[in-house]
Parts: sequence; structure tokens; C-alpha cells
Amino acid sequence: MNANQQVTATFNAQNITALNHIIFLAQENRSFDHYFGALREYWAQNGYPDQPIDGLPQFNPGGQPPTNPGCNPNDPPPSNCVFDSSNPITSYHLITQCVETPAPLWNESHVDWDYYDPVGNKPATMNGFVWTAGYYARKKFGQPFYDVNGIRAMGYYDGGDLNYYYFMASNFATSDRWFSPVMTRTSPNREYLVAATSQGDAYPVGTDKQDSQLLTAPTIFQELQAAGISWKIYVDPVNSKCSYTDKACLLTLSYIQNFKWGHTIPTEYPNNLATIGYEGSDFDNDLANGTLPQVAQIEPATDAGFDEHPSDFDNVPNDSQKGANYVATDIINALMASSSWKDSAFVLTFDEFGGFYDHVPPYQTVSPDGIKPVDLRPFDICAQTTGPLCDFVYTGYRVPLIVVSPYTSKNYVSHTPADTTAILKFIEARFNVPPLTQRDAAQMDMTEFFNFTNPVWLTPPTPPAQNTSGACYLNHLP
Repeated sequence: MNANQQVTATFNAQNITALNHIIFLAQENRSFDHYFGALREYWAQNGYPDQPIDGLPQFNPGGQPPTNPGCNPNDPPPSNCVFDSSNPITSYHLITQCVETPAPLWNESHVDWDYYDPVGNKPATMNGFVWTAGYYARKKFGQPFYDVNGIRAMGYYDGGDLNYYYFMASNFATSDRWFSPVMTRTSPNREYLVAATSQGDAYPVGTDKQDSQLLTAPTIFQELQAAGISWKIYVDPVNSKCSYTDKACLLTLSYIQNFKWGHTIPTEYPNNLATIGYEGSDFDNDLANGTLPQVAQIEPATDAGFDEHPSDFDNVPNDSQKGANYVATDIINALMASSSWKDSAFVLTFDEFGGFYDHVPPYQTVSPDGIKPVDLRPFDICAQTTGPLCDFVYTGYRVPLIVVSPYTSKNYVSHTPADTTAILKFIEARFNVPPLTQRDAAQMDMTEFFNFTNPVWLTPPTPPAQNTSGACYLNHLP
């Protein structure tokens, strides 16, 4: 940083105490290009000032839509997808708001980096997205997918589809260098989100004997509890098997259950495991009564169908617009209308990229704790060969981010590389608790998103209602 930037960062850090509530939510499985790649087009269409943002190249002056090698059409199912650079699949606008899931697992995430070099011995080519989505569709057990050629991986949404998110990202702040913490699926990334490590797990807890034990790493909530900082985890029990008052059951709706300490919450801290998503929920009551905790995590409303996860099964479509509408109405708009708005910051992000195309490769970072992957399978790429990507020293792929607060700088785009453990650094900076691992210690503290001297949004803007009328189908593209 230059001298002026350093002074600004220091001044902002000193005034972070203007925030008394930090709330964060990670929705499910969307990449930056897939969700926010058309932001620059939206700005041009809606009168926002133009500025650099590293979205889909076709929305930059002179840019062309990116492509990825597709499956060889001479090898249809039941053959495996055969990588075919002579059959390029071009980035395109999705019409359906429901899309079959691509593949964000460990092997597939590494192949996305480079089909020929999935362990990262050479710079990324980002050429594997269509192949991995096609491979996954053809190998999928149970109900087969329609899109056996992986074309869905190159689809994106725009400001007409996600009009609420585009409005909020444009009026508040976002980043074009915001990554998930690790190149694998949901569970380890969510463990990083609250503990800045998965203690070597590349797969969900309980997948095999190497990851059969609950994590013992301390979480941010343990630190906050020890420091006397109030906290809650809000879960949405709608359509789940849980009674709204059964704390032991509500624990199963949070990834804090992957930690040994998490299982003490129902008995030791039952009031800190709270509900959201229905009229009269704990979140509603906390907003109405001014009892919002100092730090709050909101878990995605998976059972209610609002987590924005792409569809795992063709008979259970999951609509991205309905998920965005839930975040808009039940969370952000409710916060902006409450007495807590004046000193709050809400961070919306996504746990990982979901297998959707993004043109910016993961970046090199630090291992949280020096622990290498402990639960790789014999068929995993990194069990057969090795390279830089076979350790936890690279992030995952880019994911969307919106930072919403009265103090957020207007129409701000960060270009500072960070992963979602920066949310932990933000909390640590505000409430003076130490870093959990070397990973969160290495992140920016997120104060660059704010202007505490001249707050722009003490009176929040009036966002549009999220469009929910988009088509939802899974039996064809786009």
C-alpha cells in the first residue's frame, strides 16, 4: 500500500468499533463468473459509474466470451466424456433458474485447474469445467442427468435474473478476488468458514476412517465465548425433521456439528443455537427487540429449499431466484428495517464455486496448520501423483460477495485477494480476539470495504423485489 492507503486502512481499523453486529451467511455452490460475471453490463444498463471488475471477459471492452473444451460427440453415453479441445463450449446466459449441479469435489476441482495438470505443476489453464461436469453427469448414481455433456458449467446469470443481488452489490460493495478457502466441496469449506481449517479433511467428516473423528480445532464461537462477546448460530428448521425448540436436532442443521465442541452447544449454550426463516423466529424477535448478538452466523435454509444450491436431482429442482428472494426478504431487508441496522455489517458469500466456470485461478496462500490432506482415497489424483495443489496452500475458486452496512463504501469493488476466512479476520479485528490459524491470520481484515468517517447508507437504499418469475426446468438448456 502507498502512504495514503496505509493511513486510510489504519483509520478505518481504528473506527471499526462503529460496528456492534457482524452477521454472515454463506449460501451454496456458485462461482463469481457464474453469478456476478455480468456486473459491468448491469452498471452500463443502469447508470452506475464504470470501473474495472474482473468478471466475464465479454462484458469488458473488446472482450470475448470464454470457452472450455467439451465432450467428444463421437463418444456419447454410456462412454465417459472424452476431453475434446476441438469442441469448445462458449459461455452463455442461462434462462432456467434451476440447473443440474456440476461437480465441485476434490478431484474435479483439481481437473478444473487444468485437465492435463490437475496437481498444479504449471500455471492454470482453467480448461476442465465442462469435462468435469460431463464426467459427473455420466457417472452419477441414481437418477441420471439430462446434461451429460457438461454444458451447464459455462452458464451464467445476469442482472435481470439476480436483480436484487446485482442492486446490492452495485450500491454496497463486492470483490473480484474473493475465493473459497480450499479446492473441494462444501463441508471442508464450511469448516474453514468458522475455524480457518478442516484439520486435513478434504471430504466431509465421516466419509472414511481417516476422517471419522469430529474436528477438535477451536472455532470462532469458542473464542468469542471466552472473550465475553455475544454470538448465535441461526438455523432454518422449516421442512426439516426438527422441532423448532429441539436444540439437539437444530444442531444437525449447522456445520458446527462437525466440531467436537459444537456438540456442547445444545446443553451448555442452548440460547446460542437459534432459529430463522418463519414468522416469530428467534431472528425476527432479535431484530424486533434489539437483541441481535455481536456476531451471528446464519446457516443456509437447505430444507426449506432456499440455499441456492444447484439441483442434485432432476425431480427436486432448486430455484436460485427463490433462494435470493429468501436472503433479500427474510434477512437483508429485515435487518435494514430494524434498529440494529445503524451499527451492523452483513456479509453474504457462498461456501464454494459448485463446479461452475470461473476464469480466475485459485491463488497461493498459507496452510492453516501444516496439516496435509489426511483422507484422500486411492483413486484421488493427489494419491497417485503430487504437486502444489495437493496441499492446503491454495485457495478454492472465486465466489460471490456482498458486504452490506451503513458504513459500506458505495459501489466499491475490492481487488485484494482473500478467502472467506477473512470474515474471521474481520470479527477478530473488531472484537480483539486472536487468529485461529495461520490462514485467517494471513487475510485482510475487510476494513477496506468501509468508510467509517462518512457513512453513505445510514438510511438504506430501497432495493427492488427479487424477481421470482424466471423459468425453472432441468430437461434442456439454456
